[in-house]
Amino acid sequence: MRHKKSVPNRSHRVADQIQRDVAELIRGLKDPRIGMVTVSAVDVSPDYAHAQVYFSVLVGDPQASAQALNEAAGFLRNSLFKRLQIHTVPTLHFHFDRTTERAADLTALIARANATRAQED
Repeated sequence: MRHKKSVPNRSHRVADQIQRDVAELIRGLKDPRIGMVTVSAVDVSPDYAHAQVYFSVLVGDPQASAQALNEAAGFLRNSLFKRLQIHTVPTLHFHFDRTTERAADLTALIARANATRAQED
């Protein structure tokens, strides 16, 4: 009998493998709407039916990239099915990850606050 603790580790391993494989497969897509995309995270549902794929864009339009990636999700899922050694390959849902955008905004805000404080002192 398996230990219950192995189950969460498996979902993390599956998510990590999906992240690596999807990132590699995206590089092979020819859609011009997909800019320079980086897959930042993958969350897999407990039943492995769905995977939320979060990405950031270095060059290109985030909304156009998200639309193109969601349109290519079926193709990417089929390609994943050939690579992954799991019974259920999840349906992929792509979301633009605003984490780096928010981090840059917060850094700029902190820099302005520090500059204002330095002028006041």
